[in-house]
Order: sequence, then structure tokens, then C-alpha cells
Amino acid sequence: MLVFFCIVISTLLCIPMLMRYWIKQRSKNLLPHLRKKGEITVGFFHPYCNAGGGGERVLWTAIRALQTRYPRIQCIVYTGDTEATGSDIIQRAKQRFNISITSPVQFVFLTKRYLVEAQKYPYFTLLGQSLGSMLLGWEALMKYVPDVYIDSMGYAFTLPLFKYLGGCKTVSYVHYPTISTDMLQRVSDRTQSHNNSSFISRSATLSWAKSHYYKMFACLYGIMGRRSDKVMVNSTWTFNHIQRLWKVADRTYIIYPPCDISEFTKIPLTNCHVQKTIVSIAQFRPEKDHGLQIRSFSNFLKSHTKDKQIYKLLLVGSCRNEGDSTRVKELRDLCTLLNIEDNVEFKLNVSFEELKDLMSTSLIGIHTMWNEHFGIGVVELMAAGTIILAHNSGGPKLDIVTDYNHQKTGYLAADEDSYAAAMETIFNLKDEERLVIRQNARLSVERFSEGEFERGFLMVCESFLVKNL
Repeated sequence: MLVFFCIVISTLLCIPMLMRYWIKQRSKNLLPHLRKKGEITVGFFHPYCNAGGGGERVLWTAIRALQTRYPRIQCIVYTGDTEATGSDIIQRAKQRFNISITSPVQFVFLTKRYLVEAQKYPYFTLLGQSLGSMLLGWEALMKYVPDVYIDSMGYAFTLPLFKYLGGCKTVSYVHYPTISTDMLQRVSDRTQSHNNSSFISRSATLSWAKSHYYKMFACLYGIMGRRSDKVMVNSTWTFNHIQRLWKVADRTYIIYPPCDISEFTKIPLTNCHVQKTIVSIAQFRPEKDHGLQIRSFSNFLKSHTKDKQIYKLLLVGSCRNEGDSTRVKELRDLCTLLNIEDNVEFKLNVSFEELKDLMSTSLIGIHTMWNEHFGIGVVELMAAGTIILAHNSGGPKLDIVTDYNHQKTGYLAADEDSYAAAMETIFNLKDEERLVIRQNARLSVERFSEGEFERGFLMVCESFLVKNL
């Protein structure tokens, strides 16, 4: 019996090694043009690389930085954008971000991206998407095994596949933790939110069950995340949550995402056409909480009945789908209910030039998302010269709207009353006082430039790359 038991244990221990050997041998025959002597391959797992959002700016800025510093590196992108060609994707990166990729990039197209889409899992969404990402990661692993694997979209459950079966060095860039301690707290407190339905928050039994499901998932998420050899996070808020979940302080680095603010900083701060206008720049998604902006503005207007008509709130954002359009209608109805429909304007799907014009003539830039992980929109509003009024949480609180050179860079608020009070304070500032804040805010956001991101990203990855070149 003891001999049989030893044989079983030995066999189980050998299986991962045999699988790694088989995968490595198999990979030698895949994409042979990438296996030039002395060159290493870096694979980016980014299933939505053609989306054109902030995560994609990180991806293409990172690839450009690697190709510039290490010309012999071969970059690979695992993507599910099967409707586009590689050249189409590169061209879109140029058009959307003004990032030129001059060296070849190898695209590995994945056919099972539907496995990570939220609508496929109406219940147990986090777990479903995470397990789905493992299947998608397996497809990627079977198509090519890189020397260094970088998860640039937050699919931590793919890390063990590439580390243990692929034998890769693993790196993560975390934009937002899949689950956070704040999410756990909201469920435990039975607080309704966009990711905690009212029928669950009203039930003690369902809240208890969801709380334990979240705790189990958080434990799994931490186990998977710890398979990363190096971890980069985009803000102090994300850093704090990843530390609680992954517990890898010795190899975690805050690398702020690249923000292209060059066009916004061209807007003159001495613009004489600035009006008593508040501008919001955000997609019409539930978590952006446009309702808080409208209700706060309504509270502010209650003390300005005589000159109410001179104040405006501009809601600028894109409508991506029917859900967004429905939310816009609900927000319009809220304005009518509060009798401020003449003071609120919706600007949908505006051009970049119109966006700059709206920013240049607005005095306040408003942001109301609770616990936003970073806040690129906040950075852009500060660069454009508006006085920022952001939510007192997440990235805006910890990283962006902080004192710079011992001077104020903007204002923070958390509820309708504090937002309304801050609006009153900002509108009552003297022109000279406003100018000092705007100048200081613009100077402060230089730390979020593309150049700063590139330096930090290369510093973290250098130890893997130099040893292999």
C-alpha cells in the first residue's frame, strides 16, 4: 500500500512537469519567426486591445517603451478582436492615442473571448468571468508561449497557467482589483449599489450568502494574484486593496497610467470667456453617478433663485448602447423633476475639438464616482484649467487632488450637501485665487505623463529583460 501511495504521489507531481515539457516542445513549432537567437518574447494578454480606452493606452505605451529601449525584443498581443487585422489595430492605436508602433507586433487571435464577457454570467459573474479567463488563457498558451507574460487587463486567473505550465516570468498591471474590500463591506452592510441589487441588500439571508461567496472569491483571487513575479498598480487606492488581497508588498509598484494632456495644457488659463458653468466628462455608466451631480447642482441652485439662469451644468459623455441611452433619459427626467432642465445640458458623443471648447469655457470640472481606481478624466479636467471638484475617495483623493508645492489643486466632496457647498465656495473665489489653484493643478498633473509611465514600467520589467538579452 505504501509503495502504491508513493507511486500515485510521484505521478501527480510529475504531471505538471510533463505538461510544461510538452507545451514547451510544442511551442517551438509555433510562430518560428519569433524564435531568433538572442531574442526574447514578451506576451501581453489583452483580449480587448482594440477598445480604445485607458487600458489600451497603457498597453500601447508599454509596447512602444519596450521596443524603443530593447529593439531585439519581440512583442506579442493575445487579443479577441478577430474582426480586425493587426494593421487595423495598430492604425487605431495611432488615431486614438497618437502612439506610433514602428516595430512589428505579433497578434495572436483568440476565438473564445465570449467566455470573459459579463452578460454570459447573470449570476456569480465574478467567478464565471474568472474561470472563463482561464479557458481563454489556455487557448492563448496553446497558440504561443512567451518568455515573459504580462497580464495588462486584470485577468489574474491566467497567471498560474503561464507561470507553471508555460514556465514564463509573469507580470501584472492592475487597473482595478476584480474584487475589493469595499465591495465586501457594502454587501456586509447591506448597502444597495450598482453591483449589489436591492433584492439582495433587503434580504439578510441573501446578503449573508453573497458575503461568503465574495470572501471565497477574494481568497481565490489572492492565490492567483500571488503567482505574479512583479505587480504594477495604477494608484494608491489600487495598491492598498491589492496588498490586502495579494499580500505581495515586496514586489508591488505604483506606476501611474499614461495621460496625454498635451492638448489640454494648450488651453490658456487666462481665458476671458470662462462662464459660470460646471462640466462633467464621463461615460453614462451607473458607477459614474451622474444623479449625484444633478441633485448637488439642484441643491446649489436653491440659494440662487434670483440669478439661477446664469449657472449651467454640462454633462458630456458617450452613449455606447441602449443601456446608456436609457440612463440619459432617466437623468433628463430627474432634471425635469427637480425643475432645473433649463440649467442642465447633455452633450453626447462630442468631437475632441468640441470637448476642448467646453472645457475651456467652464469654471468647474465635476467628478462623482465613488472609489474610482485612478481618474484619467480628473487629470484631463485639471490640465484643461477647470477647478476640479472630485469625489473624496479612491484615486482622486489619494493621488490626484492632493496638495502640490504645499498649495491646493482642487476640491473634494462626498454627498449632495458637500458638493453644493464646494460649488458655492469655488464660484465665490476671486479671479486671482482661482488662477493660483488652476496653475498649481496644471503643474501637478505633469507627474502623470507618458514619459513618467514609460520610466516606471521599464524599471519594473528590466530585471527580466536584461538577464535574457
